[in-house]
Amino acid sequence: MTGSDATPSFRLAYVPGVTPGKWVRIWNERLPGVPLALLTVSAAQAPGLLRDKGADAGLVRLPIDRTDLSAIPLYTETTVVVVPKDHVVAAVDEVCADDLADDIVLHPLDDALGWDNPPGRPAIERPATTADAVDLVAAGVGLLVVPQSLARLHHRKDLTYRTVTDAPQSRIALSWREDGTTDLVEDFIGIVRGRTVNSSRGRAAAPAAAEPSGRGRSGAGGASGRKPAAGGAKTGGRNPRSGSGGAKGTTGSKGAKGAKGPRGAKRGKPGRRS
Repeated sequence: MTGSDATPSFRLAYVPGVTPGKWVRIWNERLPGVPLALLTVSAAQAPGLLRDKGADAGLVRLPIDRTDLSAIPLYTETTVVVVPKDHVVAAVDEVCADDLADDIVLHPLDDALGWDNPPGRPAIERPATTADAVDLVAAGVGLLVVPQSLARLHHRKDLTYRTVTDAPQSRIALSWREDGTTDLVEDFIGIVRGRTVNSSRGRAAAPAAAEPSGRGRSGAGGASGRKPAAGGAKTGGRNPRSGSGGAKGTTGSKGAKGAKGPRGAKRGKPGRRS
C-alpha cells in the first residue's frame, strides 16, 4: 500500500476472444491478498481505457497507438473463415483467400484483421459487429473471416470454421501506460512471460543478501534463480582466488555431475577432503 489504508487491487482489461483465465489463476496463487478485477472492453476502446486509467493493464489486439502506451506481444492467432456446416469449404481442412472469391465475405465495422483488400465479394452493407456478422453467416447471407478466438467465442452448432492460410493475422499483446509501470504491473508482466515465483526479476524473489556472507559468493546460481550444483560449490571453495570453479559448477559443468569433483559429490555427500 502506498500512503493509503485501501486494499491494493489490479484491474485487467481484455478484448473479446482473449481468455486470461490461466494468468488470473496464477495471479491468485501468487498474490492472494491482491484482488484482480477483469474488465471486458472492445478492441477499439481498449487503448482509451488504459490512457484514462480505467485499467492498470490490458490484453489488446495490435496494432495500437503506442505514443504513451507500452506493449509486449504475446502470441499470434490463426485466422479462420466461418461458414455454414453444409458449405463446400467445410469439406476441406484449409483454404486460401482466392478460394473465397465467389462468396460474399462480410466485413464488420469492428474487424480485427485490418484487411487492405478483403477477400470475396462485399456485402451491400457492413455489419456493425462481429456478432452481427456471425448471425448473417448463419442466415446464409455470406461468410466471415476472423481470428480463431472470435470464431470460438461466437460458436454456433450450425456453423463451423476452417483455416485461411494467407490471411492477415491478429496479434495479442499486454499493454499499459508508460507512466503506470507499477509493482503490480511488473508482477503481471512476469506471469504472462512465464517467470517462476523465484525468478530474480520478480519481486517475490529472495534477496541475495539473505545468504551467509562466506557462502554462495559465486552469485551465478542466485542471479539465475537456480541453485548452484553440488560439484560446483566444492570446486569454488578450492579456488578462492578466481572463483572460476564455482562458476563452472553453477552452469551444470562436469563438477555438477561429480565427474571431476570430490568422490562424495557424485552421490550428493560431502567429500572426504575440503
